[in-house]
Order: sequence, then C-alpha cells, then structure tokens
Amino acid sequence: MLPMIRKKRRATRGFRFSVIGILMAGLVLTGCVTSTLELDGRGDVPIPQKTVAKMRDMGMRPADPVLVRIFKQESELEVWKRDSTGKYALMKTYPMCRWSGVLGPKKFEGDRQAPEGFYTVNSGRLNPRSQYYLSFDLGYPNRLERAKGYTGSALMVHGACSSSGCFAISDEYVAEVYAVVREALKGGQQDFQVQSYPFRMTPENLAAHKDNPNFDFWMDLKAGYDRFEVLRQPPRFQFCEGRYRFGEPLNGNSPTDPLGQCPAFEPEVQQVAEKSTGDIEKMKSLLNDVQSPGLAYSDGGMNPVFRKILAKKGPQYLSEITSSTAVPVSRPQAALADPFVARRQPLKAGATREQ
Repeated sequence: MLPMIRKKRRATRGFRFSVIGILMAGLVLTGCVTSTLELDGRGDVPIPQKTVAKMRDMGMRPADPVLVRIFKQESELEVWKRDSTGKYALMKTYPMCRWSGVLGPKKFEGDRQAPEGFYTVNSGRLNPRSQYYLSFDLGYPNRLERAKGYTGSALMVHGACSSSGCFAISDEYVAEVYAVVREALKGGQQDFQVQSYPFRMTPENLAAHKDNPNFDFWMDLKAGYDRFEVLRQPPRFQFCEGRYRFGEPLNGNSPTDPLGQCPAFEPEVQQVAEKSTGDIEKMKSLLNDVQSPGLAYSDGGMNPVFRKILAKKGPQYLSEITSSTAVPVSRPQAALADPFVARRQPLKAGATREQ
C-alpha cells in the first residue's frame, strides 16, 4: 500500500523521487538523492547549493549572465555562464527527457517540430505557473521566421516528459535551470540567448547529414556555433536575405528587412574563420567514409538516460519521477525507438533488450 500512498502524494503536493546518479563526459545528473519539489512558490525556489558551489569554484556568481544551448540529436541542454575572465564557460549539461518532431526547423503550427535557431528570452517569457511545472518561452517565431511565414506559439523549455514542439527536461531539472536563468536576469542581464541546434555541429555530424534538405540552413547556424565555440561570447545575430548573419555590419548598417539584401559585414575573426574552414575541409574528407546514420524518427527523441528508465520501468513510472503531477510521457513507444542506432527495433514499454 505504501507505493500507492506515495503515488497519490506525488500527484497532489509535489513529487519525491530518486534520480540515478550518472556522470558522463560533460553531462551531470543529480546523484541518488531524495528531494521534494513543492508546487507553491516553485518559481522562487533557490538555485541548489551544490550548483552555487560549483559556480563559485568556476569563478561564477548566480547573478552573472547566462546562455543556453540545445542539441536535439543528443537530447541535451547546456547552461553556460560568464565567469571571472569575462568569457562564457559550460556550467552544466542536462539530459532532455522529450522533444518532438524530426531534425529540422519548425515551420507550421501543429507540425510537432521543436524550433531550431537563435532566440532571446527576457524575464517576461518566464512562466512560474506553467502546467509543466516551470517554463520559459523561446520566443518562436523570431523576426526571420515570421518573415518566412512560419507559424506557431508557446514553444518552451519546460518540465515533465511530454512534448508537442517543446523541450521537456523533467520538473527537477527545469527547476534548477529556471532558477539559474531567473537569477541572471535579476542580476541585470536584460535577456539571454538560446541556441537550438539539430546536433552538435561537428564535421562528423555534418558529413552524416550532408544530404538532408536542411543542410544549408544548418550551415548558417554553424556560423554562429563556431563564433561561440571560439570567442566564448554570445554571437550577435541578424537577419537578411532569408538567413542568419553573424558578426558586425560595416559602418553599423544593420539590415532591417529579414528578406532584404544583406549589407557588407566586417571580415570574420581569424580564429573563427580558421575553425570554420578546417571543419568544412574535414567534413569533405569524411564524405566517402561516413555513412548516413539512417535515422528513423517516429517522433522526436529522448536522452538515453531516460530511455533506459522508460524501457525498464514503463511510461507510468517515468511520468511519476519526471513530473510533480504525473504528466504522461508523450508518445512513449516512439521515444523507445532509438533513432540513432540503425536498424534497431523499438522496445515495448516495460521490456528490456537482451545484450
């Protein structure tokens, strides 16, 4: 009877769960601790002390500016903060429980696509009373997407493990991310940048996806990715000729029409140009060796950490440990179909795969 009692308490006053402690390269999960997230005042929950201590060790303060990067294929969300050197450093990587659609940008309301591109989030886009525990709106469609006629609204990073165009990272993780960005905005940052990518922009990934119809769009995004990788500063982005442009226009002549002609831009920073050129050359050298990953998305992705739990314990259990109100996992059978392993058959919920 105790499990049933705990289940009811989870659904009404918060949720208690043990999170498997996993440490991967650059990916941090909370250890095997038991914690309770209360619905009342959830938007004011402080940053966990362990995270504050980590910031301090890295030369960061809670009030320092923040930046978020999202990677669909890897199902990961990164939080970067500016440190004492004035540059941004990776503070923490969070596994994503659910995103929907396929690799590629969102274009239409109801297409289940999660956005790809560059966005800015201010305090007005934070929602402390989200039906998915806590959330912040990415601001899709941005000026370029509106100019192209793309439609859609309320595309969020939020809690739980359910997505219809959003990025769901569980209630526990969104509580921490929300607190981190909230404190940065309170500290004086007017807005923070969110960079949403189909995958990490490596030569290997680019070679594997060279035949994708979105490849040219992804190469535009990579220009901003490279700037941040090298300079460790949020890249300034603008829109013209229906695409992203990064850097500074000559004479300050910023483009005003996202579909209009681009003005002349300052030459690219040498280190950034060298990285971009080197990556392209490596990508070309890989084209004959790298096979298409044969991705078979039925609907979005899920970080392997959560997929293992889903396969072993089933969707009801996963919904209970990722959502204070046990929001159902969206399309769990699709989430079990690992899109990154060619010809692998999907598992049935509650089943395990023989090794």
